[in-house]
Formats: sequence, C-alpha cells, structure tokens
Amino acid sequence: MRTPKLLKVLSFTLACSLAPLSQTVHANQSAIYSNMSVAQPVWAKHGMVASQEALASQVGVDILKKGGNAVDAAVAVGFALSVTLPRAGNIGGGGFMLVHLADKNKTIAIDYRETAPMKAHKDMYLDEQGNVVKKLSREHGLAVGVPGTVMGLSQALEKYGTMTLKEVIQPSIDLAKNGISVTADLATSLAALKRRISQWPSSAKIFYKADGSNFQPGDKLIQKDLSHSLQLIADKGIDGFYKGETAKKIVEAVKNAGGNLTMQDFANYKVIERKPIVGTYRGYKVASMPPPSSGGIHLIEMLNVLENFPIKKYGANSAQTIHVMAETMKRAYADRSEYLGDPSFYKVPVKQLTSKEYAKHIAKHISMNKAKPSSEIKPGKLAPYESAQTTHYSVIDKWGNAVSNTYTLNFSYGSGLVAKGTGILLNNEMDDFSAKPGAPNGYGLVGGDANSIEPGKRPLSSMTPTIVFKGNKPFLVTGSPGGSRIITTVMQIIMNVIDHNMNIQEATNSPRIHHQWLPDEIRTERSLNGDTIRLLESMGHKVSIKSSMGSTQSIEVSDQGLFGASDPRRSGKAVGY
Repeated sequence: MRTPKLLKVLSFTLACSLAPLSQTVHANQSAIYSNMSVAQPVWAKHGMVASQEALASQVGVDILKKGGNAVDAAVAVGFALSVTLPRAGNIGGGGFMLVHLADKNKTIAIDYRETAPMKAHKDMYLDEQGNVVKKLSREHGLAVGVPGTVMGLSQALEKYGTMTLKEVIQPSIDLAKNGISVTADLATSLAALKRRISQWPSSAKIFYKADGSNFQPGDKLIQKDLSHSLQLIADKGIDGFYKGETAKKIVEAVKNAGGNLTMQDFANYKVIERKPIVGTYRGYKVASMPPPSSGGIHLIEMLNVLENFPIKKYGANSAQTIHVMAETMKRAYADRSEYLGDPSFYKVPVKQLTSKEYAKHIAKHISMNKAKPSSEIKPGKLAPYESAQTTHYSVIDKWGNAVSNTYTLNFSYGSGLVAKGTGILLNNEMDDFSAKPGAPNGYGLVGGDANSIEPGKRPLSSMTPTIVFKGNKPFLVTGSPGGSRIITTVMQIIMNVIDHNMNIQEATNSPRIHHQWLPDEIRTERSLNGDTIRLLESMGHKVSIKSSMGSTQSIEVSDQGLFGASDPRRSGKAVGY
C-alpha cells in the first residue's frame, strides 16, 4: 500500500464541510445524482472518510490530503475518536478492522479485541449462592479486559500504512490538549450517564465541571491527561501504552477498583491477523469479520438463505420481504447462541454455517405465509446482553485501498472508570462473556459454554466491519454499532443497495427491522408502514416498535466516484470527502 512519491503530490478535491450537496458538485450534476432518488449521498472523486463524528472525519480527510493512504487515515480517525467521541471511540477498549490492499488484491482481518486477564475465571461474577452479580462485570475493576486498540491501530499502521505514528496521532494530541467544543450530542450523553461515570472521582474530574454541574453545548472539554497518554504512544509506540507509566496507572486503577489486571496481562497481549469470512450474494463478494466476532459468519449465513428468494420482486420493506428476513434472522441467531466463541478456545463450525447447502436447507423450511415460533426452531443458549454503544467508520483512498473498522468500550463510556492520570476510559468488555453458562440471563434464557470466561480469551462480539466487492474492487464499505442488531443492520444495507437498487443514502435512511430468535418478536423502527405491520401480524409475527437501530457509516464506489452516507439516526455524525 506504500505509494510512489509522485502520486503523493496529487491534490485531493476533498473537504469536510456540511454545506448543502448542491454546493459540492458543479459539473455533470445529472451524471452523479439521480432525480429518482429520495435521499442524496455525499460525492467525492478521490477519497472519503465516513465516521460518526465531524472532527474525527476531518482528521482522516486531512491525512488523505497529505498523501496518506486509507490505513493512515483510519488509524488517525481511531485515535481522534478517543478524544471527540469518548462514549465509544477509545484507546482503552478494542475492536476489529478489515483492510483491503488494492495493489495486492488482498483483504486482512485484524482482531484487536480485548482479552480476559490471566487471573480471570469462570465463576468470577457469581456470589456465594451462585447468582450472577451484574455490577461486577459492568461497573467494577473486574469488568475491565486487556485493551487492544492501541496495538491494533499501531500494527495496522506499521504493516499497511505509509505515515509514522507521530504524524497520525498528532491531531488527536492537539484536540485533547487544546480542547474540543462540547456538542449537544456529547452534552446529552454525559448528562444521561452521570451516575455511572461520576461514581469514579477520576472520571468526574474530566467529564463534569468543578462544581459537579454538566457541560453544556459550546463549553470546552480539555483532556490534558489523555493528551499526555497519546503523546507517550506517539513517542514510544506501543510501549508507550503497554509498558511504563500508562500501563502501571491503568493496572493500579483497576486494582483499586477491585479488579485483577496485571502488568503481565499487558505484556502478554497480542493482535491477531485472521482470514476474513468470505461469501457471495447475487454475484457480489462479501468479506467480513471472523470469530470471535459472530458478525461475518451470520451475515454470510443470512445472505445465503435470502439468496434463495426473489427479494427484489417482493419489494423493499414489504411484508413479504420482512417476513422472509425475520424467519432467516431467527435461524441464524439460534445458531449464534450455540456455536460461536473465541476460535482459540472453541472450534467454530465456520464452513458448515456459511455453506450454500445449509442455507438452502434453511430456506426450504421457511413458510411463505406463516411465522414459525422461535420455540420450535431450536432450543439453545442465548449470548449475554451486548451494548449498542459502539462506533464504526469507513475509509477509501484514491488508490482503491479500503478500511472498515468497528471498535468499542462495550457500554457507553465503558466501565465509566478513567485510570487516574491517564485520561483513558476503561472498557467493561468482560460483560460480553457468559457470566454463568446454563444460568438465565436478562431474557430468562441461558448463556453458552463456547463464550464462558477463561484467562486470555476474547469475548464473543457482534461487530461486523464489512467490505462488499464487485469483481475484485471494493463496491461497498460499511459497518455499524448496535450490539446484537449490528449484523442485521449491515445485512439490510447490503440488501437495500443490491436487491433494491437504492443509493447508499437511501439504503441508510430506510427503516430497519431485527429479529434475534429470542425474544420472539420483530423489532422495528417507528417509520415502518402501519399496514405492513398489520400484514406481518396476520402471519403470526409479534411486532414491537422500539428505538432506532444502528449508526451505519458507509461508502459506495461507482464509475462516477465515491458516494458516502452517515446515518441520520445519531447526531454528531459527518462524512468527510
């Protein structure tokens, strides 16, 4: 992915402006935008960054303008979001990245998911009576897994980027040191999570005013300790995080909060490069994340099933389409509950779950006019609660390299605990393990052995960074937050574009549905047509209107250039172009 110096001097026609779209394109307007479209994406000719937060998108765009490639920009965005989107952007958490190298026609899956400390054990969240104590895995030192973000981003940059760590981190250092203007989105989330965050004095000192009051939109949030921690990474690389003062302060903070993280855990941490899960859907190649993410396997499984039905003929969000989607989702999530875990500890039947023959078998058992109760599909084990507070971003450069990255602290602001003197919010990713295999979880159902707690193990995740290819070139780069709803959200983006010929903004704006086997209901957004809901109910479905799903950040590649869409479901989003 390293590029000739001559190419680096070529200028980018990029900006990160929220100007009306009519101001972004002056020539050949009709060739770029269709009058049939009911929503228009953002257009660019050379490169694009789509993230949930405007300042971070701008950081990535600036890196592209300087001649950096998609990995350089993606790493810069990842560090920037730790400053500008603290509820999900992070250096104290972990995640998954897909990198496509255009010159080698190769796609790599980078697993920088958190791991359980070596002192972790299967029963660590149980009381003397054997009952699960939820706070221990959510708001306690025992909730913190070994962070992977710094090593994941750094390794991606070293192997596939063109710029130095200092170059890509400097914008984040400056943002943390000089302060950012508090947006309405940030002010709202900090106010909503005040109880959990402010229970830690080290966190309250940063995220609330000296008198204990909340930040208001327009106030300045300065994070000097975080700036110092980022500077150590810039100066010393991964040793600036996994060794020395930062690691010691994190270990001390976790210990004081009742946890069991050690310096040896930091020394033991490794990033793992894996082969992506790859399938096809109606002639397009789909690459996504392998275990310990369940996203790629079940995305491919569901698309394989849906390929057996004339979805385009049924129509977008028609009752028939949603019925088939929901029946497909039920079966995939039943499989997810039983077969998925860390492949280093549990043999995941990837080949079987993603085979076209298995999908045909599932499709044959889907009735076209009647819902099958989840209780009749498969008894099994349900994965634990998974927070929706994650963030995703997508990047494409002018050479055709692409990055799809999803990372998280788990809950919004993770455990809420900032390691004193570091400015770093720590994850509560240990809650993604099954705290007690065989015991009821929040839905009154059971968790599985495949995802039980073991030292050094990575918890199961739904994160689904995905790249869809047309021929050998990226066609769609996408992903989303949303916990267990991530997989179905990404699936619907792909279907909306491929089956229903929507542009990427239309595909993003379209109403979403979700079924995860248990509870036995179709969850839908309120924008779904009421007549459609009544038709689904007549087929035997229970339909529940719930809060909006996901925050997709997507880029579509066409002959006319790049088209980007940032999800309108969350404020603070932006597309850089």
